[in-house]
Amino acid sequence: MSTAILALEDGTVFEGRSFGAPAERAGEVVFNTALTGYQEVFTDPSYSGQIVILTNPQIGNYGTSRDDNESLRPYIEGLVVREFSAVASNWRSDTVAGEFLNAGGVPIVSDLDTRALVRHLRSRGVMRGVLSAVESDAQKLVEKARSIPTMAGLDLASLVSTREPYEWTAPVEPCSPSQRIGKPAEIRYHVVAYDFGIKHNILRRLVQAGCRVTVVPSLTSAEDVLALAPDGVFLSNGPGDPEPLVAQVANIRKLIGRKPVFGICLGHQLLGLAVGGKTYKLKFGHRGANHPVRNELTQKVEITSHNHGFAVDPDSLNANDVEITHWNLNDHTLEGFRHRRHPAFCVQYHPEAAPGPHDSHYLFDEFTKLMRESQPGAGK
Repeated sequence: MSTAILALEDGTVFEGRSFGAPAERAGEVVFNTALTGYQEVFTDPSYSGQIVILTNPQIGNYGTSRDDNESLRPYIEGLVVREFSAVASNWRSDTVAGEFLNAGGVPIVSDLDTRALVRHLRSRGVMRGVLSAVESDAQKLVEKARSIPTMAGLDLASLVSTREPYEWTAPVEPCSPSQRIGKPAEIRYHVVAYDFGIKHNILRRLVQAGCRVTVVPSLTSAEDVLALAPDGVFLSNGPGDPEPLVAQVANIRKLIGRKPVFGICLGHQLLGLAVGGKTYKLKFGHRGANHPVRNELTQKVEITSHNHGFAVDPDSLNANDVEITHWNLNDHTLEGFRHRRHPAFCVQYHPEAAPGPHDSHYLFDEFTKLMRESQPGAGK
């Protein structure tokens, strides 16, 4: 088994065994603390530009299944794990995880001390790095890490967005006969979803809630969105810094008050910018599947899935325009808000990922409720 090296911009170097593609990739080095769901991490476009450390000691055990992909291909730049399984034990698996990432050109480094690495990043903050299975000179890799762009100021959403509009009609499908999902609601609403890096399961959840979904590129104008006659507009998750997305924010601002708006993750941040707020970069972000979030409207705590490195500054929001609806109980960062006068709301976390497992599905019903109440004659 060949060697792979992870080199960080501060000069720290970790060496381990190479799996996956015999390649070299660079990006921001981040960590995710979820125990399961590694395939969803691999294929989430929000991880574009990032090398991901998974803290669960064993990764790859249950292989991969095409039905679990969140997009058409892996988007992570590289994978760092304590122990990687070269075999899969799962009746649903159609490809072992190493082959899946190898086909996507993603290098893997295993057999290194992920606990020490994560502690280092928690202390110093996430940083740029290079993961290489082809270069043995660690100092060269450190210099490469220092030369790549930082995540702050980087527009990645425009790169991962669809180039052409398309329709999505597939509802949620059970993973096994024992999984109870329920019958999809009757299709009553047309939603235009901005693709900033949208996940398939978000689209499935919208259909499950009774929506016909048209997915459009991230730079689609507000006028073109309105020309599609939607009942509501959805703002998706995505990678990178929200502040460079000036054109996207301007389009969202034009849509507020015209159609009901629902945003998730990057969509939450963009809606925050559209109502006059500001965003900032977190020290090491929120990436995991057990983050407690309190709904201020119900006082219930939801166990939620997170994947973001930026947050909306609550002090930058105008309290006359915006009502805070959700707080993160780990660090008291803003997790959700709604507009006081217009049908627009958003959350920072991922309700479609369902680690609770169903704690946050109500948000999709809230969206359909807003669309129903906004239809002509709804108040009569």
